[in-house]
Amino acid sequence: MVFQITAQDRDSSARCGILKTDHGTIETPIFMPVGTVGSVKAVCQRDLKEDIGAQIILGNTYHLYLRPGLDIIERVGGLHNFISWEWPILTDSGGFQIFSLAEKRKLTREGAIFRSHIDGSKHIFTPEGVVDIQRKIGADIIMAFDECPPATADYRYIKESLNITKEWLERGVKQFRQQSPLYGYSQLFFPIVQGGLFDDLRIESALHAISMEMEGYAVGGLSVGEPAQEMYRILELLDPTLPKDKPRYLMGVGTPANILEAIERGVDMFDCVMPTRNGRNGMLFTSEGIINIRNRKWAQDYSPIEKGGSSYVDEKYSKGYLRHLFIAGEILGAQIASLHNLAFYLNLVKEAREHIAQGSFREWKRGYVKNLERRL
Repeated sequence: MVFQITAQDRDSSARCGILKTDHGTIETPIFMPVGTVGSVKAVCQRDLKEDIGAQIILGNTYHLYLRPGLDIIERVGGLHNFISWEWPILTDSGGFQIFSLAEKRKLTREGAIFRSHIDGSKHIFTPEGVVDIQRKIGADIIMAFDECPPATADYRYIKESLNITKEWLERGVKQFRQQSPLYGYSQLFFPIVQGGLFDDLRIESALHAISMEMEGYAVGGLSVGEPAQEMYRILELLDPTLPKDKPRYLMGVGTPANILEAIERGVDMFDCVMPTRNGRNGMLFTSEGIINIRNRKWAQDYSPIEKGGSSYVDEKYSKGYLRHLFIAGEILGAQIASLHNLAFYLNLVKEAREHIAQGSFREWKRGYVKNLERRL
């Protein structure tokens, strides 16, 4: 068994689990720091593992394919070796990145034709090719190639998009099953559930994904501009449909409050650039609320970034010092803020696991979410 449920909250669909890979065991619910091109921005691998306890990180097929390129990654025996990361890696198939190119791509039944955002060179991603690319990258968990439609798309567009995604999934699964891993360890394959904000299309997509009988399932096409309550509604819709004994990954989500709400609705895995991107811009997530460290109010605040926080930087550096670093344009400011935010996210899911095991998750979440969304 790849995935095992170890605890279930008594009042919600929140659950704890263990997901086994050949590079280590992942405790869920889990947050995955985003290392798009083989680097979690401003945070070195030692700190990711030793300080904040990251169990798995995410890389991106589109970006790694363009640079450094597959030849470089394959020669050294895969992404783990290339970036000196010994633990699990998940790769996003690049569907969202190609969706975001808009003016530089064309979708066909065969695949997606696009131009590189780096040099304008022309490329094509097919469901089979994306499996091959992820085999060469060597991630422990690889994703199906899909189209990620905009949240504002109408029913007809979403229906046509879903038909393409379903066809691409079947082709991707066939390619995955015909191949063997390249580096001597197993890889897991997750289909992606699409369907926009339309209930019938979401269920249709979920049932089709389930019919592939793969090791886990992702939910895509959310947090792309729709109201948060619509995202929660879709998760509630999918909760009784997706298998209880397989991990569920909500792609690209989100704020700390989003994550807790999604855990309550049965989601196990998350990724988002928000902790590092917002951190580099001076936004800190804390247990008391959100801080814009650039604000003058913090200039003479000599208290720790977060008293009793889960990273060594939380007690070591003051808010006033961190503000000074940002105002002075010092790179260290971005490093400290990014490390703090990632530590906060990872500690958040750790606390969630503890409360699920105690059967008190829903009650704890209800009180904590109010703090998480408050501006300090």
